[in-house]
Amino acid sequence: MPATRRLIAVVLLVPTLAALALWAFAWPSARTAPRDLPLGVAGPAAATAQVEKQLATHEGAFEIHHYADEPAAREAIEDRTVYGAVVVTAQGPELLTASAASPLVAQLLQQAVGGQAAADGTPVKTVDVVAAPAADPRGAVLNASVLPLALAGIVAGAAVTLLGLRGVRAVAALTGAAGLVGLIAAALAHSWLGALTGDWWAEAAVFGLSTLAVSAAVAGCAALLGQAGIGLVSFVVMFLGNPFSGAASAPRMLPEPVGAIGQWLPPGAGTSLLRSVSYFDGAAATGPALTLVWWAALGLSAILLGARLKARDTRTGPTEKREPALVA
Repeated sequence: MPATRRLIAVVLLVPTLAALALWAFAWPSARTAPRDLPLGVAGPAAATAQVEKQLATHEGAFEIHHYADEPAAREAIEDRTVYGAVVVTAQGPELLTASAASPLVAQLLQQAVGGQAAADGTPVKTVDVVAAPAADPRGAVLNASVLPLALAGIVAGAAVTLLGLRGVRAVAALTGAAGLVGLIAAALAHSWLGALTGDWWAEAAVFGLSTLAVSAAVAGCAALLGQAGIGLVSFVVMFLGNPFSGAASAPRMLPEPVGAIGQWLPPGAGTSLLRSVSYFDGAAATGPALTLVWWAALGLSAILLGARLKARDTRTGPTEKREPALVA
């Protein structure tokens, strides 16, 4: 490519990437709001009718789930079926939240439910059923872990590709690196910072699996498409997976279909799985765990397939044509 074309390509490419980055990161943040956010209402139907009417004023904000009493609503919160619940009691309404699921959502519910009740002159008691750890009440550590894990996966996958590791060796390198990342991340987030409160080994496994899902996808795509595969997966993970993860808020707080897309990508699935394992005893962990496993399995399979295709091409490569012997 002539120098002038390369110059023009750089001049156009950098602003395009900047615009994409601003769109991907700024747009979801600017449009953060509840969208069919699962919220429970508990108590007799006659008593909860007024509460539901008040919640309906926030059109499209809440998806109402009905429960017979407070224990049932608490169980739904602990199972991650709903983010909170309004319980109607003889002493007045009570708001159940789960700041561990999302500090932002817990604050929003206090404003939406508590503010409306305060306007009616009825005080609302708020109970944090599954509280975020005191060492990280705003979930900053969990939110900050999304980017480093994504970068670790991209670097590992790119390194394996550029160093020429193929097949079983590449799989072993990626698996070993992901395992070490998991141990180090759990040591920092759980043991040192105290931001995670679940089973230490389960958290380490989540960190490792999240890293492996990205690194395997990078190396697998590169094994089939060449080095361009590194850029392709890196773009998807960094420009879509990271901002669409919902780590700072919740998937139902992002514009549609951003929240759903984010949960099908490793950063979003990893964040949801880490919340479940660390704060909710593994509740609602199956979906995100399967998502990460599929990414890792498909990526590792692509690595092995790419190595076999490369070996076959080497064996069946063109052979030099021999010149016919001259007869004297």
